[in-house]
This record gives sequence, C-alpha cells and structure tokens, in this order.
Amino acid sequence: MKLLQAKLSQYQEPQKAKAAGIYPYFRKIESEQDTEVVINGKKVLMFGSNSYMGLTNHPKVKEAAIEATKKYGTGLAGSPFLNGTLDIHKELEQKLAAFVGKEDAMLYSSGFEVNLGVVSTLTGRNDSIILDEQDHASIIEGRRLSFSKALKYKHNDMVSLEEQLKKCSPEEIKLIVTDGVFSMEGDVANLPEIVRLAKQYNASVMVDEAHGIGVFGRQGRGTCDHFGVTDDVDLIMGTFSKSFASLGGFIACDKTITNFLRHHSRSYIFTASITPASTAAASAALDIMMSEPERMENLWDITHYALDGFRNMGCEIGNTSTPIIPLYIRDNNLTFMITKELSDAGIFVNPVVSPAVAPHDTLIRFSLMATHTKEQVTIALETIQKIFKKYNLIP
Repeated sequence: MKLLQAKLSQYQEPQKAKAAGIYPYFRKIESEQDTEVVINGKKVLMFGSNSYMGLTNHPKVKEAAIEATKKYGTGLAGSPFLNGTLDIHKELEQKLAAFVGKEDAMLYSSGFEVNLGVVSTLTGRNDSIILDEQDHASIIEGRRLSFSKALKYKHNDMVSLEEQLKKCSPEEIKLIVTDGVFSMEGDVANLPEIVRLAKQYNASVMVDEAHGIGVFGRQGRGTCDHFGVTDDVDLIMGTFSKSFASLGGFIACDKTITNFLRHHSRSYIFTASITPASTAAASAALDIMMSEPERMENLWDITHYALDGFRNMGCEIGNTSTPIIPLYIRDNNLTFMITKELSDAGIFVNPVVSPAVAPHDTLIRFSLMATHTKEQVTIALETIQKIFKKYNLIP
C-alpha cells in the first residue's frame, strides 16, 4: 500500500457508523425536492432542505430552465472571462444588483466559489480579514487562500469584534465578513452594530446572505435590507442553491470592486460559467419572490408555529429566530441514532456533528420551506417529541 492510501485508510469513522447502522449521509432521493420526497420507494417529509421559498419544483422555474436549455444548450464550455458570458448572465446580474440595492453584481458557478474567490482576493499581505467564528466553511476557505492576517471574533459578540478591530492599524484595509443568517445555529448577525463598528474603525463589511435572501427584508431582499444597512455594507453575497431554487451564486457591490474581481478572482476567471438552465431558473425564482409575497408570509407563519412547538416541547434550540431550527443533542452517536430513527419514521432531518461543530454542540438541523403545511409540521413535532422523550432529551 502506498503511503497516501496507508494514511487515509486510518480514517474509519464512516465505516464505524455504517457498521452500527446509523450512517446518515448520501441518502438517495428518488423525487423532486419538495416538502415530501421519496427515499427507497417510501414517502418522507422533508425538513432538511434549504429551499426556503419552495420553488425547486415551481412550473415557471422549471419551464425557464427548459427554454434556456433549448436556446443556449446545456453548458458554456468556458469561463465568463473568455467564451462563457451570455446575455442572460448580464441580465440576471442587473436584476440581482437592483434587487439587493447595489451598483453591480457578478455571477459565480456556486455560492462556495463566490466566498472562495472574493474573500481570498480583495485584501493584501498588510491587511486583515475579520471573521465570526461561526462563519460558513466557504468563507473560512477563502480566508485560508488569502495572504492577509486572519482575526476571529466570538460568535455574534460585538465586544469581541471590537477587540479584533483594535488590533489593526488605522492605515490597513480591514474586511469584516459575516453570515447574515448562520446556517447551523439559525441566529441572525447583529448587522447594525457590525456596521457601527466598521464605521468607527474604517473597516469594510461583507455579508453572506445565502440563508437570508428569501427569508428577510422587503420581498426577501435579505438581512441587510431587513436592518436597513444595505448602503453601509460594501459587499452582499448570495447563492442560488437555496431560495433561488437553482445552482450558482453572486456578489453584489460597487463597480470599483467588481472591476477588480472580474480580473483577479481565480474561482471566477478559471471556472466554467453557470449553466443557461441554472441562470434562467434563478432569474425566474427571483421574479416569483418579488411577485408572490405570500410565500415569505407563509414561511414565517410556519416558522413561528414550529418554533413555538419546539419551545413548548422543551427542546433546546439555542438563539434561532429563523426557519433554521437547531435541535441540540450534544452527542455524535446519539445524533446519528436519532436521525436514523426519525428517517425510519418518515421525517428527513440533517445531523450536524463534529468537526462541523464542537462535539458538545452536535445537533439536528430542522429547516422549513414556504410550502410546508401546519399539518406536516405537526406530524414532525409529534414524531420528534416521541423519539426525544425516549432518549430523555425533553421532559
């Protein structure tokens, strides 16, 4: 055995979980992404999706993707920098910029590539990137590729943020990067205070709105719009894989920044463009978000219903106030076991274990869509209550 394989063969955690019958990943879904999916021929209620607007199977979104494929084909065979820019790419960039309130926008092939390419590119060796310790992995990877100093502040702790800002010299560029809604904990960044501190210390701010768009703000414009700080936030990032029911991502900011990124961001220049189908689907989803406000209203109705249900049940759900509801288990194997039992009972949820979170913070991630019904949530609450009681997680 070669040294590489010998080293990697020591990693046996998946095999151990499989042997115990509790391995929870790569479950094969045999239907469209909806509030109900089919797994192994069995209908299961889906509470593990990021499709907050419930648009992945909307007829207008599917038709837009089909028509774009008919006209432009299935792929671009090149990056936006060379042969991969279509008229519909530029049209969507203009729509997104106007939607989130910025001068310009750029499309990337995935949300991960946005953060990777933006965070790694904007600042230099003598500058600082300041991160919330719970920022998404794509932000962390972007920081790792940067030559800038990296400073972390305690999660949503503004005293800790100011302590990090004080470590920076007045003349260096300081970029604060935060999630708007944190993807595992479901809590919301304190953007008003982040903006205040950024002004005080002459820092720039980038907000990842992956889980905020479609959920917060006017017509789903995100947390920056919700808090009224859009003009004070320098860069707004979004992904198409959640509320936009597609695949891809974007960064919105002023043209000074996009001009630099278009010619320096490696995950933009050296990656094939977002497909015509994905582009058209995201554009159609944006139109629906703006024209059907009742979707966001229903999402919040169902979210409050679920939050009240879990709190009344006695579940530990942390500081969430969003459609992302963490159900803390605080044990890796038990998290896997409960995920398996819920799946067997017809409830699909996602386990989040170390190293994604600290071992004492393992949880089940329960997430909601605008298309969920109270009847479906009630079934989930009753099933979770029964299983949680079995393991003494609730009274």
